[in-house]
Amino acid sequence: MNELFDGFRVLISLIFLAYASWSDLKTREVSNKVWAVFAPIALGLTTLQFFISFDPQLLYTYVLSFALTSVVSVTLFYAGAFGGADAKALICLSLALPSYPTNLLQPFLSLGYSLFPITVFCNGVLLAASSAFYALFRNCLWKHKTGRKLFEGFEKESISRKILALLCGYKVDLTKLEKIGHVYPLEDISTAENGESERKLLVFPKDEDRKQIVDRVLNAKREGKLQDDVWITPGLPMLVFITAGLIVALLFGDIIWSILRLILVAP
Repeated sequence: MNELFDGFRVLISLIFLAYASWSDLKTREVSNKVWAVFAPIALGLTTLQFFISFDPQLLYTYVLSFALTSVVSVTLFYAGAFGGADAKALICLSLALPSYPTNLLQPFLSLGYSLFPITVFCNGVLLAASSAFYALFRNCLWKHKTGRKLFEGFEKESISRKILALLCGYKVDLTKLEKIGHVYPLEDISTAENGESERKLLVFPKDEDRKQIVDRVLNAKREGKLQDDVWITPGLPMLVFITAGLIVALLFGDIIWSILRLILVAP
């Protein structure tokens, strides 16, 4: 019976997260109806399985998993590191799979010591971080094709900001910045007191500032102060990485913990 319930909870989680990932990838938005349906189904299945098996120790794990996942998700959302849909997805996942479904699967590597939704989150972040290789590749390709300097006009910027730009963004034609809504300018331009234009790299571009920055960049282009290419960072469809993190967690376990254990026990 526990195998059946674990299977249902895994299947429901994958179905809802797969749909949410598709919506996030297509529009960078996910309807709240997804979570309004996912949450009660997830809670109902987990609660029913708990009462059937009735293991009091599980209640502590379930409550702790939900509470810690909710705190982490809400904190990251208000810190601007997370979208609302990403936070809701993890909270729903903590209701559906507060612990690893050991009655159904066993991970190939290791579960680690974190709660299962946190493991999924960490795996997702690790997978999302791999996008830095794609950004670096695009920047190298741009420099090879154009023969121009990547940071022309940013000579005053610090090395650390330039490294972040290389790993988090790349240069595109201004028209793409104007037409594609889910890319964000990684640079801004302003007029100094002496009347000269100053360009600066942005470390944490905010969604609410996007329109104003894009307008300034386009005006600078029309005035001949900018060439055709600007630094942008794509709005990563984090739900895609969370879903991938769930699949990796189910099959392999906690990747970060496995890597750390490999390093620590290596001779």
